[in-house]
Amino acid sequence: MHIIQQKLLNLAKEHNLADLTLRKIGELISEPGSPQKIKHHLDKLMEKGLLLVGGDGKTLKPAAGGMDKKSKIVSLPIVGSANCGEALTFADQKVEGYLKVSLKILGDKFKNRLNDLFVLKAVGDSMNRANVNNKTIEDGDYVIAEKTASRPLNGEYVVSVIDGLANIKKIIIDEKNKQIILNSESSLDLPPIYIHTDDYSNYLVCGRVVEVMKKPDEFSFMRDQSAKDILKDLGPISKEEVDYYESL
Repeated sequence: MHIIQQKLLNLAKEHNLADLTLRKIGELISEPGSPQKIKHHLDKLMEKGLLLVGGDGKTLKPAAGGMDKKSKIVSLPIVGSANCGEALTFADQKVEGYLKVSLKILGDKFKNRLNDLFVLKAVGDSMNRANVNNKTIEDGDYVIAEKTASRPLNGEYVVSVIDGLANIKKIIIDEKNKQIILNSESSLDLPPIYIHTDDYSNYLVCGRVVEVMKKPDEFSFMRDQSAKDILKDLGPISKEEVDYYESL
């Protein structure tokens, strides 16, 4: 997150930004004389869902996680990205935005545990053959995880941190050889990560994967829409022709 955006969020905890001019906001965060810069970063924070405008337009306040009781829409904090292959992405805990999800998608079992849920955006395709509620984990998907203080169970998908870097893997506990294996489930040929049980203290599991929100398949939508447009332009045709074109 840009340092100006962090300053704006800190300021919004103490002041209603809607009551302040852009110049005044700039002065308060030591960025005087740059109202357009302030507006740009305010817009970015609102795009990310980190700043919310009140229904009456008279308040501008930081967003918070939790559930809207009326709509039953849950706001889950997006805390960064996790590389599903090598652990290449830093796992900082700064909120980058909020993912809004219907409680019915999450299930009632999480209704009283919403504060334990967080979101990472998957980077890479080395978990593209995973099976989380019959869903794979592909580049760009949002992975919902639950914080856990207990040792993960054999075969669970976990969010872990090694040397300060985040990754998503399937954990295999090999008691016979006194090791933990972090396995990729992918169409790619990727080697596992091996951790001896004596080194377990250096290995941090910060959550277990509970759900995957798939990114929209825009290409598929455009392809289907194009096929419909072509069929429309062709005019009346036989069922055999319809079946042929739809199968293309």
